[in-house]
Amino acid sequence: MAVNGTTTPANSQMSSLPRVGDEEEGVGQLITDLQEKGTNFVLLQKTPQILELQTILKDRTTNHSDFVFNADRLMRLVIEECLNHLPFTEHTVTTPTGFRYEGIQFNRGNCGVSLCRSGEAMEVSLRQCCRCIRIGKILIGDEQKVLYARLLPDIQSRRVLLLYPTIGSGTTVCKAIEVLKEARVPDENIYLVSLFISPTGLKNITRKYPYITVVASDITSLYPNHFSTSYFGAV
Repeated sequence: MAVNGTTTPANSQMSSLPRVGDEEEGVGQLITDLQEKGTNFVLLQKTPQILELQTILKDRTTNHSDFVFNADRLMRLVIEECLNHLPFTEHTVTTPTGFRYEGIQFNRGNCGVSLCRSGEAMEVSLRQCCRCIRIGKILIGDEQKVLYARLLPDIQSRRVLLLYPTIGSGTTVCKAIEVLKEARVPDENIYLVSLFISPTGLKNITRKYPYITVVASDITSLYPNHFSTSYFGAV
């Protein structure tokens, strides 16, 4: 069942599963506040599969190979969910047996922007879902200084999937959104896609930019802040 873009378990078995994010103080009220002010926040359904993937990524004993494999799976699921919220139009096709099928077709004009370095890990999953999608990059250094920004020249007319797997305070993401807005991207065309977002980060981002769409698998302070090192194998 979905309420204002937030997906929740559909049966009693799912509701009995542990939900780390819901155990965080104030998370339930935060979600309610977001709904009341019209923010489109989407949380993945807490299935056993999702919970296992989150557990593996948070486990400090997970080796590099297992971390990459399971991170790729969870990133793919989050991106797939984000695609469900992009605009589409009705589209009718003819089947091989000659029947008309009334389906849909997503509107053109989507692109990705990865927030370096960890955001680059999500590029493969995005291209697996959208084969020919174009992806830009933003690199933000110390003191929130923009070191590099490669954006599409027509990005102001596109819907932008901003990729960043783990969000703590949200300061870096806010700076990246500022870069997008300077490029004249409307708030409603920005889709922040993340695996783990802290309650503080979610609050800070949506307070400043209430009309963006945020898609995540978990709201938790126990996010794997070692994500980039574990995924890329950096020392």
